[in-house]
Amino acid sequence: MVDRIETKSLNGVAHGFLGRRGGVSTGQYAGLNVGTGSDDLPRAVEANRTIAAEAVLPGAELATVYQVHSAEVVRIDTPFPLDARPEADAMVTDRPGVLLGILTADCAPVLLADTQAGVIGAAHAGWRGAFAGVCDHTAAAMEELGADRSRIAAAIGPCIAQASYEVDEGFYLRFLAEDEAFDRFFKPGRVGHHQFDLASFVAADLAKAGVTRVEITGHDTYADETRFFSYRRATQAGESGYGRQISLIGLPA
Repeated sequence: MVDRIETKSLNGVAHGFLGRRGGVSTGQYAGLNVGTGSDDLPRAVEANRTIAAEAVLPGAELATVYQVHSAEVVRIDTPFPLDARPEADAMVTDRPGVLLGILTADCAPVLLADTQAGVIGAAHAGWRGAFAGVCDHTAAAMEELGADRSRIAAAIGPCIAQASYEVDEGFYLRFLAEDEAFDRFFKPGRVGHHQFDLASFVAADLAKAGVTRVEITGHDTYADETRFFSYRRATQAGESGYGRQISLIGLPA
């Protein structure tokens, strides 16, 4: 059975933050791996993407982009073929029957909706994207479709938690050079290192963009191996690849 996490903030909108349970992949990708960039069997990845979409909005067309840790946003009217996906890290649409999908393996997936306007968005917010303003860019793109930032609700799904996210001094100083107030997103770690709170940083970025109705699911992708894929965990274990989970939001046709 697919592991689907829903949130109160997006109540009334078809959505779900999916983990690794319920798919057909095996080995190090065991479960619902939807990463087309992995060296998992292509037919398994394709089957998993279908399983994921049907679990959230049966019959919808799945739309994804080629994620590059940017702040780029694209408007989706009709999903792109896999081999023609644009480089971007967020999508918006007002089209019923289109399911926006964001892939992650420690970064924060963000799902957004203005139900009154019938406009939704989805963003891939790793630290680079959030730092570059992907949340603000997504809200702006939703506004172009008729959304109002004061009505937008957002949910931040499973991502690497502060207790698991160790960063070095250079990372920490880069944030402080931008804004000394960013110190609040870090806790002291071992000598020369800090623990970064990605989810809270993304939530603050959303608030800065005028999106104040924000919910954080609080799941740690790194710590829960049975439930989530994790890039950092796979890398530290010396694995040759890593799976990706998907977060989905769509408007019924």
